[in-house]
Amino acid sequence: MIRLTVFAALLALCVTGSASAQQASWPPNTPIKRTVLQKFDVADSKSETIVGLAEVAPNVNIGRHTHFGVEAGYVIEGEVTLLVAGQPDKPLKPGDSYQIAPGAPHDARSGDKGAKIIATYVVEKGKPLSTPAP
Repeated sequence: MIRLTVFAALLALCVTGSASAQQASWPPNTPIKRTVLQKFDVADSKSETIVGLAEVAPNVNIGRHTHFGVEAGYVIEGEVTLLVAGQPDKPLKPGDSYQIAPGAPHDARSGDKGAKIIATYVVEKGKPLSTPAP
């Protein structure tokens, strides 16, 4: 029942956001395609929320990076292993969710079929969504 409710909510989000959905400007030939589904300010703060669809190519690492805020996600297809600095690797499959603390260096490695993830970021307005991490 919970998965059905989450699926219905995600479907509604995709349908209502599809008219205004835009491809984030990422370099060509990257292992991940991010499509912004929704973006809005967080009331009474210097933050904004960005909800997006991340489509990860098969058998790749997306690249170590950080965010100026929290990231949370929900795997809708495929498998991915989340690699967060200082934590054990976290394998994720459809129906699994995750959260990454602000500023935590992390990467993700996809499985042989790639992955699709709904990702939500609550980040500082005016800062880049992500920055490379060593």
